Amino acid sequence: MSTQPTQTIMRSGLGRARGLGSAKSGAAHWFAERVTSIALVPLTLWFVFSVFSLLGEPRAAVQAWAGHAMNATLLLALVIITFHHMAMGLQVVMEDYIHAERPRLLAILAMKAAAGLFALGGILAVIKLTLAH
Repeated sequence: MSTQPTQTIMRSGLGRARGLGSAKSGAAHWFAERVTSIALVPLTLWFVFSVFSLLGEPRAAVQAWAGHAMNATLLLALVIITFHHMAMGLQVVMEDYIHAERPRLLAILAMKAAAGLFALGGILAVIKLTLAH
């Protein structure tokens, strides 16, 4: 009967755990979610107020409103930040609830592709509305 020598590692629990975590990427993700959510509050309030002020107006008035540089810029910011925030939030949900590595990676990639396509569609819609002025 042959026994192999064992090696004893003299480390505390904290010493063994160091270097095993998110490598601080989770903190950056968390911070980015908070920043985008804070940015979305005034953008969403501005957008809702603008939509209510344009109710009943003809298409030409909406196009003229969107044709102003500030409104077009804020609309583009709203679209981009909304879809970026959505993708970050859905990624966290997928990371929490899809436990197998490959399906989780595929789901995240598919979701990010869909979010990118929807954002691109929103950007093109804003550009088309702005240039129609």
